[in-house]
Amino acid sequence: MVRAKKHLGQHFLTDQNIARDIVKALSFNENDVLEIGPGTGVLTEFLIKEKPDNLFLMEIDRESVAYLQGKYPQLQPRILEQDFLRADLSFLSKKFKIIGNFPYNISSQIFFKVLEHRDRVEEVVGMLQKEVAERLASPPGNKNYGILSVLLQAYFQIDYLFTVEPSVFRPPPKVKSGVIRLKRNTVERLDCNENLFKTVVKQGFQNRRKTLRNALKPLNLATEITSLELLDRRAETLSVRDFVGLTKQIEAWSR
Repeated sequence: MVRAKKHLGQHFLTDQNIARDIVKALSFNENDVLEIGPGTGVLTEFLIKEKPDNLFLMEIDRESVAYLQGKYPQLQPRILEQDFLRADLSFLSKKFKIIGNFPYNISSQIFFKVLEHRDRVEEVVGMLQKEVAERLASPPGNKNYGILSVLLQAYFQIDYLFTVEPSVFRPPPKVKSGVIRLKRNTVERLDCNENLFKTVVKQGFQNRRKTLRNALKPLNLATEITSLELLDRRAETLSVRDFVGLTKQIEAWSR
C-alpha cells in the first residue's frame, strides 16, 4: 500500500493493477528516476523491476523511510529522507524522470519545482487530486485552465491518462484522483522574455473574470498595448502561443 496524503488524513492505494498502470505510463531509459513520496512502496515494487540501478526514492516520513530500507535493502543508499520541495536535485543525472503518488495539498508546489528544473526533467507521471490533474492538462477556453496550465504547457506535453476512484483507497478519500503524464517538448527557451511571460500569465489570471485589459492594469502597459483587440479577451481563452505573442509586444513597447 502507498499513501496518498490529503488535507484531512492519509489514504492508502490498495489496487496493484492501478499501481502497475501508473508505472507503465513512464518511459524508461538510461536516466535516473526519482519517486516522490513512496510511502510503503506500492509503486516502488514495480519500479524496481524496471530501474533497479537508477531508481531514487525521496520520502519525508521517517517511519516510511525505515520501512522502505528494510523492504528494499538493495536501494538503501538511494532511499532519501528529504522534502522534495526543499531538496537539492544536483545528485541526479543530467536528465531525469519523476514519478509519484503526490500529496494533494502540495501537488501544485511540486509542479512549480518541476518548472524550475524544466531543463533537466524530461518526464513526469503523477497521481494527484482529479481536479488539479484536469487543470494542468486543460486546453484554453476551459474553466479549469489557469496559471499552472499555461506555464507547464509552455514546456511540456501534458496528457490526462485515467481517473482513480476513491474505492481503491483505504480509507476512501472524498474526491477522485487523476493520473497525468508530462513529457518535455522541444522548446528550449520561449521566444520572449520568460520572466515577463510568467508575470503576464499570473497577472492575467489574477482576476480571471475580467478582460486582460483590466486584469493587466497593474503592469502599467503602454497605450499601444492597451489598444490591442487581444486584451478584450479573458486570460483563460489565450493559448501559450497567444501569451508569448502578447509578452513580446509588451516587451517591445516597454523599451
